[in-house]
Amino acid sequence: MPSAPAHGAVVRLLLIDQCRSGLRMTREALAGHWGEGVETVACADVAAAAQVLRTTPIDVVLADCETLALAGGLEAGFSRLAALAGGALILALSDGTSVSVAVEAMRSGAHDTLVRPVSGAMLACRLEELGRRHGKARAISPVAAAPRPSDFEGFVGNSAQMCEIYDQIVRVAPSSAPVFITGESGTGKEVTAEALHRRSPRSGRPFIAVNAGAIPGELMESELFGAVRGAYTGAHQDRKGAVELADGGTLFLDEIGEMDLGLQAKLLRFLQTGTISRVGDATPVPVDVRVICATNRNPMQLVAERRFREDLFYRLHVLPIHLPPLRQRPGDILPLAESFLDRFSAEENKRFSGFSPEAADLFVGREWPGNVRQLQNLVRRIVVMFDGGPVSVAMVTAADVEARGEPMRAATRREPLAIQPMWQQEQRIIEEALDAFGGNIARAAAALEISPSTIYRKRLSWEREGKVAGAA
Repeated sequence: MPSAPAHGAVVRLLLIDQCRSGLRMTREALAGHWGEGVETVACADVAAAAQVLRTTPIDVVLADCETLALAGGLEAGFSRLAALAGGALILALSDGTSVSVAVEAMRSGAHDTLVRPVSGAMLACRLEELGRRHGKARAISPVAAAPRPSDFEGFVGNSAQMCEIYDQIVRVAPSSAPVFITGESGTGKEVTAEALHRRSPRSGRPFIAVNAGAIPGELMESELFGAVRGAYTGAHQDRKGAVELADGGTLFLDEIGEMDLGLQAKLLRFLQTGTISRVGDATPVPVDVRVICATNRNPMQLVAERRFREDLFYRLHVLPIHLPPLRQRPGDILPLAESFLDRFSAEENKRFSGFSPEAADLFVGREWPGNVRQLQNLVRRIVVMFDGGPVSVAMVTAADVEARGEPMRAATRREPLAIQPMWQQEQRIIEEALDAFGGNIARAAAALEISPSTIYRKRLSWEREGKVAGAA
């Protein structure tokens, strides 16, 4: 097996992808970020890649899941690569539509998965993290790799997931195309929208935010589009709406999944025509805004349930950004907590000196269902309730009035559960979704956030292998 090159040499990266355009885009992204610090070798199939691995020292393998699936299956492909790769890090490339594909790839030998499109900055962050985790210091320090940001446009955190978000913001901010931000409550959707605005050519114009879930439906139209005098009781003068106020700048529609269907139709018309009409006035007014929207719901599920217009969804879902929950990036928890502690200590004129090791462990062990907002509230409560010094477990316990019953990641050991094989769990989930939508594969796929082709392929595989859910 070839050994890895000495530390400080150019990183050798093997790309496996049968799609020429996919290969080209990935190579361009890597070259644009790493420059001469990376040397890529491209292969269209596993057989060619195996020959390269037998003869050439490779540090990183990027393998397209679809290429491996079509050439004999993910399990066989990644198992073969793992056997030949020696000390190389193996990453699976996917389109992000199926969690099961990522799980199967990692179970078969991949160290991690990446969702297309791949960026050099995101890959550099991910390789650094994986290198530390797997003891592979080589292959994570390319010559031209950019430093990881410790503070970016109001964010705190330098995990691989957040580096990917920062890179997405930098790439899409210059565009005027709509952005659709998803993520759990408290993950920073408005901070993301503000960062996009500040990084855009519209930064000198207004940023107007509207929370569609906080305004009664009967008032929402006038809030968005404005109203003329006498349009309704209490309308004593002409008033501009949020869209018109944001002219030339950015309109942020938070919790758009809560918007009334009738108003969705009017929003769609504005997006199509670039004009609005104030309530009580039929005169069209041209408006130039960039629309950024956000929701903590699954938008495809809302579309499947006919609670969100499909045509509006595809009009808005041009540049998607998904914010990971805090529990998926535990490395960011303490930096966030320390940042909040410093800020609130200064505001309250108190002197705190960080977190005791036990309190730090308590923070990192939490699930944080309210994400960054919950963490922020807890730290603020600690600062208000106590006088200073290191934050102790007793302080955390006394201040944590919201989630004292919340489970810890390292909680009490439980009796092992009877675990079904992965294929049985996948089959049960897919069949239940199909039953819920009367056998409609497209709607079931939307609800599961996978592609319809994944359901077709899985069912065909089960039939071919004679697998029946519930069988031993």
